[in-house]
Amino acid sequence: MLNQQTNESRVPRRVLGQCLRDLRQQAGYTVKAAAQVMEWSEPKLWRIETGQTALRTLDAQAMCTAYGAAPTVARALGTLAGQTRAQGWWCPYGEVIPDDFSVYRVLEDTATGLAMYAPSQVPGVVRTEAYARTLITSTGLTGGDADRLVYDCLARRALVTRASTPLELTVTLDEELIRRPVGGPEVMAGQLWFLADMAVLPTVCLRVVPYSAGMHPGLVTGSFTMLHFTHANHGPDVDPTIVYAAGLTGELYLDKSHEVQRYHEAHATILSCALDEAASQALLLTAAKELEQ
Repeated sequence: MLNQQTNESRVPRRVLGQCLRDLRQQAGYTVKAAAQVMEWSEPKLWRIETGQTALRTLDAQAMCTAYGAAPTVARALGTLAGQTRAQGWWCPYGEVIPDDFSVYRVLEDTATGLAMYAPSQVPGVVRTEAYARTLITSTGLTGGDADRLVYDCLARRALVTRASTPLELTVTLDEELIRRPVGGPEVMAGQLWFLADMAVLPTVCLRVVPYSAGMHPGLVTGSFTMLHFTHANHGPDVDPTIVYAAGLTGELYLDKSHEVQRYHEAHATILSCALDEAASQALLLTAAKELEQ
């Protein structure tokens, strides 16, 4: 089971509220109608959907039943209803939360911006199909399972390229990443060309930390993503940033102000060590051409 500590993390609340709101809308209920079904006040339902209040597992499951949620979704949301964390929320892979339910995707889908540091793998939101398939099949997945994850990766790119309110993206890569021919020279060259194309979008900032930068905070932090949100859904007293880091056995979510501030500072220092956007794009193109020779 997931470890619990005394102080609550708002991450499970945010994810739970967003999912319950989506389920309500998919079921065709207004806030007023749903509140009547649950025999709650409308303000209470609003607080639940915006992550302002905790929710009992039984109440989350009752809402899922009322909205006709799938059993796996109901089980995942029932689990989320009981989760609190003091120093962030650690979610182990393969335990409690079903494999087909992604906490990170719920957050990413509702974020307004992402600031990512990636030292070893291109982030999922800007991967090519061939690069994504290489990484996914390297874990042993094949057939339909691999196809599903590749499709999911490609679907995430729409968040960045959509015409209405595209996701603002800052991606900082290490030169070591672009020099490693994941999938072979052809696959990696294609990935680098794609990154160079994405870098010209007005909502995308792509930077590369060169070998010559030497020691920098990213060598200590490892890969991480800061997900930025507006204050509107979470109240003016809530820092709308969540830090996400994936490990071999699970995912870490941090939302305490002092934790987020440390990552803001680390990210700012990493950016100060990186090449500017024009020089970064030039390095990507040079590396791609070298792989094609």
